[in-house]
Amino acid sequence: MSMNRPSCLLASALTAGMLLSTAACSDDGGAGSGSGRTDVSASPVSASPVAEEPRAASPSPSAVRTLTKDEAHTALITNSDLGSQWSESKGVATWHDALLKSTVDPADFITDKANATQCQKLLDGLYTEDLLGEPKGASAVTGFDDSDNDAQMRYEVGAYGKAALDDKLKWLKTLPDTCDEFTAVNGKGDRQTVQVISTDLPDVGDARQGLRVTMNGELEGDPETLTLDFATVRVGDSALSLTNGGLDGTEHDSTEQAVEAGTKRLQDVLAGKSPAPTQG
Repeated sequence: MSMNRPSCLLASALTAGMLLSTAACSDDGGAGSGSGRTDVSASPVSASPVAEEPRAASPSPSAVRTLTKDEAHTALITNSDLGSQWSESKGVATWHDALLKSTVDPADFITDKANATQCQKLLDGLYTEDLLGEPKGASAVTGFDDSDNDAQMRYEVGAYGKAALDDKLKWLKTLPDTCDEFTAVNGKGDRQTVQVISTDLPDVGDARQGLRVTMNGELEGDPETLTLDFATVRVGDSALSLTNGGLDGTEHDSTEQAVEAGTKRLQDVLAGKSPAPTQG
């Protein structure tokens, strides 16, 4: 017989009604006897319910969504989103290299050389087609020709990261002031007066910016004017971007159509949905 049994009975008698003490003194030979810990499950009286450990909140789909290569292609618009005059591109337009591969004339920036650097960055980005920078994830590109207006559109979808995109959007917004008007010279010495203005875009996506760049001057002795829309829309960590223009002007309506249709497609893809077919 356990030597502790009488003391346990005495403790129980002195504390009549205290069921927890009686349970602690029971002669069951369990490892918990004499440990000093209260076994809540052994007591018929519970002071309060046992608190559950807090569960980690599940991240929202947008917080962890990574655009895949197949999804980037699925998010691309088609010529059905633009109009009957648009068809699949047959190659880079001749004005792309002839005009966009130009150097800013520093004489236009005597008092602020830093602005010349930003305007050169704009021209270089339009020429290399990476104004948003290099995608950090998947990307896909397509192009269209407008035979009626001798115009061309380049359209891209990519995963860049929210912080990087917000920085680029902030920079793009400064260009109409920084690069309001300046002179650019191509490799053959042709001089162009370049003007940069902001353009309105449909209120879609998380953030957006539109620019119109006009290059007016001569190309190999003949007068030429290039009008080029640039537009970008951020959706989460991804974005669409496009250039649309040509030597006979640009149809801004087509830019807006592409932005609206493209944003919806990108949102659907990132939500795990199949984009709805374009309505004719």
